[in-house]
Amino acid sequence: MGGTCDSWHLQDGFVMAKGVARSTAEPMGLSRWLLRGHSVLVYAFFYAPIIVLAFYSFNKSQIVGRWTGFSLRWYSDFLENENIQESIWISVKVCIASTLISVVLGTLAALSIERFRWWGQKAFDAVLYLPIIIPDVTMAVMMMVFFGEAADLFNAIPGVDLGQGLEKLVLSHVAFNISFVSVVVRARLANLDATMEEAAADLYANGWQAFRYVTLPQIMPGVLGGALLAITLSLDDVVVSSFVSAVGATPVSVYVFGMLRKGVSPLINAVSVVILAASMALVVASLVLERATSSQKGK
Repeated sequence: MGGTCDSWHLQDGFVMAKGVARSTAEPMGLSRWLLRGHSVLVYAFFYAPIIVLAFYSFNKSQIVGRWTGFSLRWYSDFLENENIQESIWISVKVCIASTLISVVLGTLAALSIERFRWWGQKAFDAVLYLPIIIPDVTMAVMMMVFFGEAADLFNAIPGVDLGQGLEKLVLSHVAFNISFVSVVVRARLANLDATMEEAAADLYANGWQAFRYVTLPQIMPGVLGGALLAITLSLDDVVVSSFVSAVGATPVSVYVFGMLRKGVSPLINAVSVVILAASMALVVASLVLERATSSQKGK
């Protein structure tokens, strides 16, 4: 048979076609340059605002957009501003508490849906997706009304005082973070080989031992991914937090949004850069942890 794509040869016992290895996945000619230009525009669209934000956070001038010289003044003001430091500390506490609770409940919810069959499972699955589907404003109004009606019930719990606002923030963030954690963990569970759990049971492992030594190590990347997503959503949330926060319990996202009402200043740029750096540090830490886990499994 003539032609490059029509000629065949035998290699390692398999019939292979010449020219198949070079597929149309690699664009040629004008298409290559168009795709490269498109990629540059996409990256510029995503990262140019971040570069501009970081650049003007070092601006000496109080007027945003007019460069007058390099200065660390706004970062110094950021460190000396007690209100910002307090709001960051509140965000950190809410983020840690809500993430821990969301990871536990979200993982349990994913396991209950993927590994068991019970009455009302489909209804529970549908309700679990609601925080992902409904608008943030609707979620915020629901949480505000719920806490207004159930405040006495929660305040009856020892150590809980919804009037302070911190507990409301934690519970509100847990309410929407559970769904995202559950989705990530379920994706990991869907690709998990159930026969390994059955093999553990054949070796006389009880349910907890099979979960602890077989299931959990395999779904741990999904659990960590869900935790990272919960941390990001908790730090980023403005709408729900602004509806349920109280005086003295204002997270940094709501505080920055309140600063914007007074006008944009380089101080807001400095605060935003610090938050961005913290988020990037979390991403890098998760990648390093995942690589370390993969290398240990390889050994």
